[in-house]
Amino acid sequence: MTRTDVPSGLRELAARHALLPLRIFLGVTFVYAGLDKLTDSAFLSATGEGSIGDLMRGVRDTSAIPAMVDMALKAPVGFAVTLAIGELLVGLGVLAGLLTRVAAVGGALISLSLWLTVSWAVTPYYFGNDLIYLMAWLPLILAGAPYLSLDSVIRSRLSRRTA
Repeated sequence: MTRTDVPSGLRELAARHALLPLRIFLGVTFVYAGLDKLTDSAFLSATGEGSIGDLMRGVRDTSAIPAMVDMALKAPVGFAVTLAIGELLVGLGVLAGLLTRVAAVGGALISLSLWLTVSWAVTPYYFGNDLIYLMAWLPLILAGAPYLSLDSVIRSRLSRRTA
């Protein structure tokens, strides 16, 4: 099957919606991660097995920015709740396509901070998932969600008002 065998409308439709699988994956993943943290009493503890406190103390000396970990350790439970709510809001924003670029920047910042702290010592570097998530957010930062999104609905209504 050659490129000319595929109807141009189908190619155009596929190109228009190319970022939709990425939006769905990142959105569902971040919603799940946020809910998982918020419902895990062990994670939402300053100490103990599986706690955010123990995790942060465990990665402190191998992180790229130990001072960032030290800040989180000043209030580990507050940090964990903030992280979880951030993941939840980012995921919901990207899934709905509402303020998609802003949500994607939030997702990228979360992924960057996790890469610089939790995943920094993973070798080889490509085994650490946080760097991959950071790179996955970049297309959504650049393109937003131009189709099948609340952003596109809002943009359409605003353009009708100004016309």
